[in-house]
Amino acid sequence: MKKVLILFLLICLQKANAQFFRGFGIFGAVNHSCHYYKNTNEDRRDYDPVNYQNNITDYYPRSHISREYFSWGAGIFAEFLRYDNVRWQTELEYTHKGAKEKELLDPMNGTRAGSFSTNKYTYIQWNNYLKFYSPLGLSSRFYLMPGVKLDYLFNSSISAYGPFAGSFPKIFFSGVVGLGYEFPILKKISAFVEYHWNPDIISHRKDGTKFRNRTFELRVGLIYRPRKKSIDDCNAPRYNGPAY
Repeated sequence: MKKVLILFLLICLQKANAQFFRGFGIFGAVNHSCHYYKNTNEDRRDYDPVNYQNNITDYYPRSHISREYFSWGAGIFAEFLRYDNVRWQTELEYTHKGAKEKELLDPMNGTRAGSFSTNKYTYIQWNNYLKFYSPLGLSSRFYLMPGVKLDYLFNSSISAYGPFAGSFPKIFFSGVVGLGYEFPILKKISAFVEYHWNPDIISHRKDGTKFRNRTFELRVGLIYRPRKKSIDDCNAPRYNGPAY
């Protein structure tokens, strides 16, 4: 993981002299996530003991939404494109997601456990956004961030609905939409606050049950921006006085 982060920073620094480079930064985040389950076979239940034994997937799991699981994440990013109001941001993020569940003890009668268990997932994500800044041209601005994430499941701990919660794919795509606000704090450094909605684009499926994750994330971070003239005016002629 450390080698990947170092390589990412080196790539960003190598592009620091390119005219489309706009800055790089870091962020920390708190998030909350849950899982949605939909058993597409549930209309076939007739609550007959024989049918229950032969068609357990009609009864387990039940369609439901889990309790929210709260955790954290962190990442690094770089921002590109010459346009003042449209930018491309690419980033690496280390984050935790999950769900708090009451296991189904008796699928036929719907009896659930008395306490919550937690399904935990650790992801390394490659995220890419288009950032649409408000067109006011102020140093402090709001922006919209639609994008997509490539999720790599680094580790997991499953304690409820194991056959399904344990079958999330190793690599998949998820969508994301964020709203942010950036404001300067030093000459070349700005701070920002963002709130993201990150749902799985396509539901995962097993034995007639569809399930997916949904995460909300609150971010705070810092971005370093080179002076505008070092980006946009690197090839422009300079006025050196009447002696030249």
